[in-house]
Amino acid sequence: MTLEALLSPRLSLCHLAGSSKKKLLLNIAQAIAEENPQLDADTIFNQLLARERLGSTGIGEGVAIPHCRLPGCERPIGVLCTTEPAIDFDAVDRQPVDLLFALLVPEDAEQEHLETLAEIAALFSDSRVREKLRQAQTSDELYALAIDSAAAA
Repeated sequence: MTLEALLSPRLSLCHLAGSSKKKLLLNIAQAIAEENPQLDADTIFNQLLARERLGSTGIGEGVAIPHCRLPGCERPIGVLCTTEPAIDFDAVDRQPVDLLFALLVPEDAEQEHLETLAEIAALFSDSRVREKLRQAQTSDELYALAIDSAAAA
């Protein structure tokens, strides 16, 4: 699945507020529910939080990829955000996180979920991509940089 199919300009959030992992996940859940009224923000938040309890989705280098399979979700949905300041996310390298890509997939989309996660992780493993995204000053710029970076990868 292409990044362009997962992400929308309205779910590219530059400088998303959140003073903790939970608050950030709540803000992400609310943003998704605003764009997808058939989905419930509390359900999204609880599913993302339940996944975090299994182990942090902070993959290192200031990046986290919170994700879950969600009942009622009809298609994969991505949210790209930067935070300021960086937040403790219990990442594997113990570094705070300032770049996140949240992923929701339909409940029965296990293989697609794994493949999409791998693609996102590969994109964010490139230090040049991470740095470009961190330099974005607006949500529109963040979206454009992400789509351009994915197309070039």
